[in-house]
Amino acid sequence: MPEHLSLHELVFKKPAGTSRGVLLTKPSWIYTYKMVGGYEIQTEFPVIPGLSPEYKGPIPYEEALRLFLSEAYHSLKSWSQIDFFNAPSFQEFILKWNNYPSFIFGLEVLLLGIRANGNPILFDNKFTQQQAKIPINGLVWMGSLSDMRIQAKEKIEAGFRTVKLKIGALDWRQELMLLQELRAHAPSSELIIRVDANGAFDAVEVREVLQELARLEIHSIEQPIKAGQYSEMRSLCQESIIPIALDEELIGVHSIHDKRVLLTSIQPQYIILKPSLHGGFSGVMEWIELAEEMGIGWWLTSALESSIGLSAIVQFGASYELQIPQGFGTGSLYSNNFPSPLKVENGHIFWVNGLCKD
Repeated sequence: MPEHLSLHELVFKKPAGTSRGVLLTKPSWIYTYKMVGGYEIQTEFPVIPGLSPEYKGPIPYEEALRLFLSEAYHSLKSWSQIDFFNAPSFQEFILKWNNYPSFIFGLEVLLLGIRANGNPILFDNKFTQQQAKIPINGLVWMGSLSDMRIQAKEKIEAGFRTVKLKIGALDWRQELMLLQELRAHAPSSELIIRVDANGAFDAVEVREVLQELARLEIHSIEQPIKAGQYSEMRSLCQESIIPIALDEELIGVHSIHDKRVLLTSIQPQYIILKPSLHGGFSGVMEWIELAEEMGIGWWLTSALESSIGLSAIVQFGASYELQIPQGFGTGSLYSNNFPSPLKVENGHIFWVNGLCKD
């Protein structure tokens, strides 16, 4: 099985700026599985260096992935014949590998493809039946103030009614000025603005930042302070200056018990779910169940997967009654992406017959 594995270095069309640095490329390992009858199924094992926990493991990523695939190969046939999400043998297997969430994600996408006999439709729902579209946010990457202004204008002109800005890398006053311009362009009833800080602010300055955002009726802020500061994050959520969404805070939390403890301790307004960072679809389903039980909002987003992984994530998300715009608009980021059954238009993502290039 592992001999069909290859590294695909995704190349950004434009440098992608975050508070953790600028991304020019992003690695994904692509595995091609040949079925009886000649069908080929591709799955993706995506990572973000510096963020994905797999890169901190004792074994180099590809070496560990080949070992994982070798062990998984012996159970593939039986898993493909059943509802593997609920199969005890599958649950036992992924428990052993829960420190490698992208491995679990890639395996689940592969098993879904096998179960679908190579059909690109992995989840049969109104979305894949072309009866529904999903609203998404337009993403504005960090850059110079003028570049971010251009990006935001392009998103609004393209029909997006929700935009998300990465903040925390520039001088905060400059970023605030851009947000003020956007809000002057349209009230919150017409334009939803989200911001993602990636933990950029410290405990001293963060409340002033949140107060400024509240005055602009910002929808929410993702991860305003670095992960791991449970007490401080809980205080920010309780003060409810603006809604707070946990993102990096969820990475590395695997068991249902630990997930419950985290959500109970912090009590956020939202959580942001990324299957390739949070234990695949099975791990995300646990987060969703707990969040809904506790009255916590959630939305799904891509962790910069290629079209292979993004297509699976969008289909999975469409299986739920999605209440707010999702973070699925990353398919056009790369110059060497794979053909996709997804298309974005007027701030919505939808399923098309056949495959298309970005």
